[in-house]
Amino acid sequence: MEIGKLLEGILPEARIKVRLIDLVAYASDAGFYYLRPKAVVQPVAESEIVALFRFSHQYQIPLVFRTGGTSLSGQSITDGILVDLSQYWNKMLIEDNGDLVRVQPGITGSMVNAYLKRYKRKIGPDPSSIDAAMMGGILSNNSSGMCCGVKLNSYHTTKHIRFILPDGKTFTTENTDDYIRFEQECNHIYTAIKGMQEQLESNTELYELIRRKYETKNTVGYSLNAFIDHQHPLDVLSHLLIGAEGTLGFIAEAVMETVPDYPYKTTAFLYFPDIYAACQAIIPLTVAGAEAVELMDRASLRSIDSLKGVPERLKTLPETAAALLVEFQANTLEELNAKKDVFLSSASSLSMLEAPLFTEDVKEQAFFWKLRKGMFPAVGAVRASGTTVILEDIAFPVAKLGDAILDLQQLFKKFEYHEAIIFGHAKDGNIHFVVTQAFHTAAEIERYDLFMQDVVKLVVETYDGTLKAEHGTGRNMAPFIETEWGGEAYQIMKNLKAVIDPQNLLNPGVIINENKNAHITNLKPLPSVEQEVDKCIECGYCEHKCPSRNITTTPRQRIVIRRELAILKAKGNRQDFDQLVTEYQYDGLDTCAVDGLCATACPVDINTGDLVKRLRRENHSRFANDVALTVAKNFGATAFTVGLAVKAGDIVNNIFGESTMRNITGGLKKVIPAIPLWSNQLQATSGGIEGNREGSIVYFPTCINRMMGGAKDAKKSVPQTFMSVSAKAGIAVLIPDDINSICCGQLFSSKGYNDAYVYTSNETVKKLWWWTKGGKLPVVLDVSSCTHTLQHCRAVLTEENKAYFDQMSIIDSIDYLHDYVMPKLNNVQKKNSIVLHPVCTLKKMGLESKLYAIAAQFADHVDVPLNTGCCGMAGDRGFLFPELTAAATAPEATEVKSREYSGYYSTAKTCEMAMSDAVGKNYESILYLADECL
Repeated sequence: MEIGKLLEGILPEARIKVRLIDLVAYASDAGFYYLRPKAVVQPVAESEIVALFRFSHQYQIPLVFRTGGTSLSGQSITDGILVDLSQYWNKMLIEDNGDLVRVQPGITGSMVNAYLKRYKRKIGPDPSSIDAAMMGGILSNNSSGMCCGVKLNSYHTTKHIRFILPDGKTFTTENTDDYIRFEQECNHIYTAIKGMQEQLESNTELYELIRRKYETKNTVGYSLNAFIDHQHPLDVLSHLLIGAEGTLGFIAEAVMETVPDYPYKTTAFLYFPDIYAACQAIIPLTVAGAEAVELMDRASLRSIDSLKGVPERLKTLPETAAALLVEFQANTLEELNAKKDVFLSSASSLSMLEAPLFTEDVKEQAFFWKLRKGMFPAVGAVRASGTTVILEDIAFPVAKLGDAILDLQQLFKKFEYHEAIIFGHAKDGNIHFVVTQAFHTAAEIERYDLFMQDVVKLVVETYDGTLKAEHGTGRNMAPFIETEWGGEAYQIMKNLKAVIDPQNLLNPGVIINENKNAHITNLKPLPSVEQEVDKCIECGYCEHKCPSRNITTTPRQRIVIRRELAILKAKGNRQDFDQLVTEYQYDGLDTCAVDGLCATACPVDINTGDLVKRLRRENHSRFANDVALTVAKNFGATAFTVGLAVKAGDIVNNIFGESTMRNITGGLKKVIPAIPLWSNQLQATSGGIEGNREGSIVYFPTCINRMMGGAKDAKKSVPQTFMSVSAKAGIAVLIPDDINSICCGQLFSSKGYNDAYVYTSNETVKKLWWWTKGGKLPVVLDVSSCTHTLQHCRAVLTEENKAYFDQMSIIDSIDYLHDYVMPKLNNVQKKNSIVLHPVCTLKKMGLESKLYAIAAQFADHVDVPLNTGCCGMAGDRGFLFPELTAAATAPEATEVKSREYSGYYSTAKTCEMAMSDAVGKNYESILYLADECL
């Protein structure tokens, strides 16, 4: 019997993924190893976890747990059953006024911090991947990061833990009875741990080695410090699970002690003539109280110096230069300045290229940290096509760091890693190095193997450092644990694994691996495919932004599948290739919202939406393109026809009931999937709009607001409301007579109808030039996505229209309200509390702050959900694939429904429809808010 059918005895079919596309999509994580699972499952309860353990033992199939999949050392992949926890294990509870936080494994670290922010607290671990990394991985890898050092990592800030062992038994350190029960029910584990404690107590040399090695960052092997930090075996085991990389049990929940999130921060890039000089500043900065001291060599700085907004100074640094990104944090401004002044008083003794220049500007600080966090993916983006990017993290005694780095750079030269970079957490002696490596030939694999052997000697023998400071052992360092720790310590680790997981079915090959070539086994292939795909290193930073992440695929997975298609094609595996192409149509193309938010999270701005648009474009037949072009050339008639259809649907609903059209189209959709689903938020436009022949602005009412009417139950359409607001502000508005004949082009762009898009963009710009009197008047649009589309159409314009375009000002209704209307306000009647849904394009245009300012002008209390994101509507996607919007809006809707508001607002008609359906409240354009309050 197939594994999928067997698993149906445990889970419903909907939460078992065994299609080829599912297995391919989950085969990769952020590391450079590759194993394709036999099945991917999504349990929702501990009882299902226990059943999966039982299933694993019954059929001798390995089991591996994964949350965000941002691990770098091969610890979240398997050729067995992959347990995906990213969707259903995201509960979180703040306790003790923010001093404690209770988390499940499937919530991101940044989301936990977002909830804690109101308490001025945060979790201790702060890995650079915190926006995408989930708590399961943060705990299982004993994550640390840039500011937390050793004392505030996952190990030291976890107060309680609830876990399930491979034998199915569940324990929590919160329950005192579980200590007794653990000794009774798991006496063999209890006794083994006691024996290991006694062994370490009797071996003074090993005991002191453990104590010393954990004074610095160290994630090599199991957390042996648990044996000497805790007395009761249950406490020992609970802390051994931190950093065990999912090889000893399943962490179901943890209670973590939080740390202060200091309100005052000052940040600076400090430039040095060379990396050795930079290292001499580490101790003075640490003594002064710097929270973060991030080291970057010249090569790492070069990897980011072409990014938009990078300080010009970075581009002119000498070839030997290095930099430190430094941040001081404090509870008060006085305390902050005092810390900074202590450092500045000693700065004259340091060899710096220029005087330190600190900033307290929040946006500038965020940008500095974005540059630092993006270094690893940035190197990956500029690597040679077909090569893999490898990120290692090692640690040295701080006093020896400069010398160690110089020796490491000599190894780069020896093994011809000419693009290698070094950066890291200098305060902790923890550095990361990145090399790009092809694994296509035996010679290349041997080069990497010999390089790693020399790195091990350098770290362990020459400098008495650690081979893994925070990224976990994984498969990559498993062969070298004994080298670092010695035979007796390694044997304790092996015994621990054997007594807890005697069948070696829980994440086998990770940490404990007898294969001395594990670091060069199951290497991930990265074939050359296409520009968008080749830049990606599969880090997973994009995934939390994707509206389809909980229903089909993520941006990373779309790219992983494209790579697999290239491999299958090269192998001549036509059967699997054809199957994957067929499955990719829905999972990869149809359900992509092409919103581009993935690019905002990607350190190298990969927009998977653009890739999908291109693939859609390539899939269209000549006939389909001709039809789209005909529609574009006759857009006025098309818009009129759609408007009539909406009115007809309104009439049907008025006669037979509100949901009649939705039920009819829903029934038809089951037979003909291409039939769009009617939304109960549709409402025919009531009445026309009249503008002036002259005005200070040109109003471009978008076709969607012209065709689909205003907000549900609103007496005015959006265009009518726009005119009302303008009249109250005393602004004369010009509306072109032939406005119904034009469109921004988004309809054709998102669907990949390039000819129609090019035609529409050029026709629209040509007419706008005429209406704006040669660019003298600004053009205002009332849907943010349309504004964004028109603002970015220049690439497809003729040279003549480019010249017109460059002289025109095209703005969104948010710009209009903020810059034109608000300065003229007199009497405002505020609403009590409102909630906003900032649409994707508003975020991409950088207009969120203006939206918030407008909302604050018209309401006493304004909420923006922490789970706000793309609604998945994407123009018509929500009509064609309503399951996409349902999945995309669920987290935000759940948050919004927890309280009542006096108004629900956004800036795009289709997004408002999606949120209205999800929340059960009427979302409308923020223009309505302005009109009601003026």
